[in-house]
Amino acid sequence: MTLGFYDNFPPNVHHAENYRVIVTNRQLQQHLIQFFDELNHRRFNFEEVTIPTIPNGVVIFEFGLAETDSFTFLNETQTKKALEYVSRVQVQTLDFFCVIRYYKNSYGKQQALKFDYYMLRMVFKKGTFELQIYHERGPRYLSPQDIEGFLVNNLNISAKRGILQKSAPTN
Repeated sequence: MTLGFYDNFPPNVHHAENYRVIVTNRQLQQHLIQFFDELNHRRFNFEEVTIPTIPNGVVIFEFGLAETDSFTFLNETQTKKALEYVSRVQVQTLDFFCVIRYYKNSYGKQQALKFDYYMLRMVFKKGTFELQIYHERGPRYLSPQDIEGFLVNNLNISAKRGILQKSAPTN
């Protein structure tokens, strides 16, 4: 088994963005794993993520880390295992599965809506980081660009400094 790599990641992604990195790849990988674990099951008002497409909407992220041909959702045990792995092994790719659950608050009750299912691939090279996003299925209440912006902005905030800086586009 290869922790962090999904053999069947789709070759044609829906969104990709490159960043310059001001920390080592190992530090970025450790921070990403901890960040996704912290985001798991946290409730966000839709406005905290992007322009709301669901009035009075709630967004909940659930991240899983790849293991060759499947994903295991992050919890305390899985996060510890992943952190130990990236501290020992030079990792060039980390693949995550992301379920985004949506709820609408109406009349004091929460109504579950259809979920989005995304795959995220992170490719690490010296001084650079590429985030690839593939939408597997769901209503796309959040676009791949919304997810990228939310994750990168909040990752930079949680790191207490901007560890990722968008690269200039190449022509």
